[in-house]
Amino acid sequence: MTAGIWEIDLHGKNEYQARIAIDAALRRAKAGTYRIRCIHGHHGGTALRDMIRRDYAKHPPVRRIETGLGPGVTDLVLREF
Repeated sequence: MTAGIWEIDLHGKNEYQARIAIDAALRRAKAGTYRIRCIHGHHGGTALRDMIRRDYAKHPPVRRIETGLGPGVTDLVLREF
């Protein structure tokens, strides 16, 4: 974790495993964590990316989704920096 960003690498995980990892990160996020960066890749397909953007866009602790770091990364913004 660097400066309030918690990175989780989801390469090689299926949707179920990725959901467990993201939910655990959301539960463990402290007040100093303002975003969770999900590194899911995109060359092996877009199932994880699509699941994250669909299922976590309206998740209670997530204020919004940011996708500006490239097609293989999705940020779950928990609070403003």
